[in-house]
Amino acid sequence: MDIVDEINQAHRELIDGERKTIVLRRHYDAEVEDVWDACTNAERLSRWMLPVTGDLRLGGTYQLKGNAGGEILRCEPPSLLKVSWLFGDNPGFSEVEVRLSAKDGGTLFELHHTAEVPPDMWSGFGPGAVGVGWDLALLGLSLHLSGAPQVDENTFHQTDEGRRFITSSSQAWGEAHKAAGGDPEQVAATVAGVTAFYAPQE
Repeated sequence: MDIVDEINQAHRELIDGERKTIVLRRHYDAEVEDVWDACTNAERLSRWMLPVTGDLRLGGTYQLKGNAGGEILRCEPPSLLKVSWLFGDNPGFSEVEVRLSAKDGGTLFELHHTAEVPPDMWSGFGPGAVGVGWDLALLGLSLHLSGAPQVDENTFHQTDEGRRFITSSSQAWGEAHKAAGGDPEQVAATVAGVTAFYAPQE
């Protein structure tokens, strides 16, 4: 598997308004029930994303180690999961919805992340601020579902392959930003900012 080719497996979209929504769609060669289990089973989540703790049921709460936490707002196995996605002391509105459906002998995976984004953060980083993180997560899910070894999240950004993946992801989110009406100069600045954040030069 060429990991960088994983970028081309996903469709990216930005819905730009008072709240920003990034959309990721891609196909996995795995049954819906298997993808659902990989996304909701705490033991499996820890293998491709992050360790998770909490009361993992509808109405319960979750916490990803060193990352987001929140409430489980909707849970309709094996097709719909919606959670609040809160990070930091004053996170504002942020929700993530994942929809799964059977398609072409596998699973169509669709993720919507809707958030109120501070203007200074948006002007500096645009949709890639969270988009690149989700691309990295979906890479982890792809490797997990295919049985391939996971990348080392602590050093991946330092490898040639990791830097190419992050740069390609950042550029792809820049294209989605432009397609949603983003100013090309501002988009170029956000792509540079996101790339530098996720894959800083030595």
